[in-house]
Amino acid sequence: MAVLRNEDKQPLFSVEERIEMLQESVQPWPNVEVGSFDGLLVDYAAARGANLILRGIRAVSDYEHELQMALMNRRLRPEIETAFLMASEAYSFVSSRLVKQVASLGGDVTGMVPPAVAERLKRSAIRPEPSANL
Repeated sequence: MAVLRNEDKQPLFSVEERIEMLQESVQPWPNVEVGSFDGLLVDYAAARGANLILRGIRAVSDYEHELQMALMNRRLRPEIETAFLMASEAYSFVSSRLVKQVASLGGDVTGMVPPAVAERLKRSAIRPEPSANL
């Protein structure tokens, strides 16, 4: 698993905090590694010796964007394949924006995110986004 260091976004948690939460979440699976990268995912994958990128899709709206990225990645590194995993319908509506919005309004996000993330969301000083209307 890899976390992108993206200076264009203002995430709620730092890259280091996200890596920590992911490591806690995948602890039952010792063969899963968690890291971070700058730049292109295919370059990171190639540097790690990977030949497959797994991407999650929640809804049809995700597919178009993910397909464009997969085709660009194939153009850049044809030796690396991309496979899509469909989210269970129980989670198909879950997005980071909605989870942050629910948590900021005092809602319970248990079951929508791993326990380590739910706990950190409870502890964080999240303020509702101006457009919050749940």
